[in-house]
Amino acid sequence: MALPGLTLRSLFASFQHHPTTAAATNGASLSPSPSLPSPSHLQPSIRFKPKSNFCSAGRLRSSSSAVPAALAQSTKPIKLTYLEGNSWLWELGGVNILVDPILVGNLDFGQPWLFDGAKKILKNFKSLDDHCHVKTLTPLSKMLPGLPVISTPNAEAILSKLFKNVTYLEPGQSIDVEVKDRGMVNVCATAGPILGPPWQRPENGYIVESGQSHLTVYYEPHCVYNHSFLQNYQADIVITPVIKQMLPAFTLVSGQEDAVQLAKLLKAKYIVPMKNGDLDTKGIITSILYDVGTTESFKELLSRELPNVRVLEPTPGIPLEIPVASVVS
Repeated sequence: MALPGLTLRSLFASFQHHPTTAAATNGASLSPSPSLPSPSHLQPSIRFKPKSNFCSAGRLRSSSSAVPAALAQSTKPIKLTYLEGNSWLWELGGVNILVDPILVGNLDFGQPWLFDGAKKILKNFKSLDDHCHVKTLTPLSKMLPGLPVISTPNAEAILSKLFKNVTYLEPGQSIDVEVKDRGMVNVCATAGPILGPPWQRPENGYIVESGQSHLTVYYEPHCVYNHSFLQNYQADIVITPVIKQMLPAFTLVSGQEDAVQLAKLLKAKYIVPMKNGDLDTKGIITSILYDVGTTESFKELLSRELPNVRVLEPTPGIPLEIPVASVVS
């Protein structure tokens, strides 16, 4: 069965669905690896509703608006497949969401002598290369030029040459994505890091809410966030780096105690850690790039402050299933 899909920062695509699951762990389960998209499995049944300057996804809600138990039991589980680096494939609310895809070649920002990162496991599988990967987007745009895309305006110079159906969201804007006969999700852009001069607009994080269950997923791949913006929101599942990546006197990617505070701010129930620095790397910059902390040290920090929040570690290429009932219970 094919499910229509969506991509953040880069694109919405459709992938084959695999119903078989393996044993559950920590309230979640692992499924076989997903298939990559092919034209025969893509369905042009996705519709964008008008863009809004109000973000409804993840807005703080009262206990009276909780998901009914019967609905939670009957709703399909959320599926999160980590594709290494910053790349993900999510299945949420009847929509498949491809996030920051790097499926062709290495991550090198066009300067492989400076930095060249290869995935360790999925070898063939934003406005910057690690979020808006031209080597992936170019062949995909030739195969599917009308593919719906949601992105930060920072990537317009790249995406406008490749895709015809792009919606650019500024932080605080949102859009409903409706899939015929399947469901709907609301995508809200949040303020992430400024990856350039101080006057540049920030990159986007995202809160995605399922229209049926109203469960929410938050994603931002640097663990950099605007506290005053996010204090009005909540997310059931937070996808974030937890290991810091540092250059001398500069933090490239945050994590550790900042990831704990993010979980606290969003009242998260699950944390899904990203290991976006775990690549086979070479180049000049790798000699001065170093990590601070580990996943285990993050778990220790989290257990002291938020003992009821659970950490689910994804295995690259294997769907991580999170039953809706386990999130609302």
